[in-house]
Amino acid sequence: MLARHRRFVAAKWDYTARRGTGRPPPAAVKKFVLRLPRENPRWGHRRIQGKLTRLGHRMAASTVWEILHAAGVDPAPRRAGPTWREFLTAQAESIIAADFFHIDTALGKRLYALVFLEHGTPRLHITGVTARPTQDWAVQQARNLTFDLGPRIDSLRFLLRDRDGKYGETYDAVFQAEDMEILKSAPQAPRMNAHCERIIGSIRREVLDHLLITNEAHARHILAAYERHYNQHRPHRARNQLPPDADHQSATGHDISPDLPRIMHRPRTPPRCERRRYRGVQAALADHLDHEHPSGLGDYRPRCRHVDRTRYASSPEECFFHATTWTLDKPYRCGSGALFMFLIMHRTPSHAKARG
Repeated sequence: MLARHRRFVAAKWDYTARRGTGRPPPAAVKKFVLRLPRENPRWGHRRIQGKLTRLGHRMAASTVWEILHAAGVDPAPRRAGPTWREFLTAQAESIIAADFFHIDTALGKRLYALVFLEHGTPRLHITGVTARPTQDWAVQQARNLTFDLGPRIDSLRFLLRDRDGKYGETYDAVFQAEDMEILKSAPQAPRMNAHCERIIGSIRREVLDHLLITNEAHARHILAAYERHYNQHRPHRARNQLPPDADHQSATGHDISPDLPRIMHRPRTPPRCERRRYRGVQAALADHLDHEHPSGLGDYRPRCRHVDRTRYASSPEECFFHATTWTLDKPYRCGSGALFMFLIMHRTPSHAKARG
């Protein structure tokens, strides 16, 4: 079903037939393009393109830029100095990046979400989901972000974004009021905002590629759950396997004694008598979740589908996020197989002792 949905969305937005290819520039023109910046160090690719047009060689400015970039000629007026990567590394603690990404629902409707990523932490903020991303909506999301950041916004100096028309001057004014400078990436250069592109790819690979989103409320709920997981539980190599919201590793580790074996293979199907016993404790499990985690799952209840067999979750919320896919079914409707997996993954020594 998911593969069929991906093919449906790809066919809907396929414009391959309308895409044309241009002719490569002659070798003599390439040599002339490379000669001009050597003789005129302050000329950029647009000035060179204008000179070529006056001489009768019609060529796009992007083609001139590609020729210079392939030859290793840096942009004017400063041909040498810190690269963009070096700048991002040096100013990582004071940069927050923003970008839009789209979500295609099960029926083909396109939704848009606005994501912010702090380069230094890296802490994720998914501020909203909408079907009509107007400039007013983007401005309101910027105000919500500045309010959520609180005192941490004093350490941020730059906002990195692309040149999308959905931002606007009012959007920039919200961050400029906090003494932040707006950095706009070059046209058609997504690698200048590679950190945001990377987190959007992670959202797609870890969540959206495994779910069929039904509507805007469903997308908002799924992204909010992933934001909590990303900031509170997901380890990052750049932070020594710490989540963004953690300052140090936990002093107490998870119990990996023989009483709590790791699941390395698919568990066997329990006999019929054990199935009846597990079905009989579904009500007890529901009461336990209501008592211990009254607000952890909300009105949505998961149904087990994929199991991470190499690790244990530290809480029922994390277990459900890793080992399940979200559905809109009635509360606590899960099969005996899902309940069996949940009990195995959260069996404690006390439970094992009681069972023995």
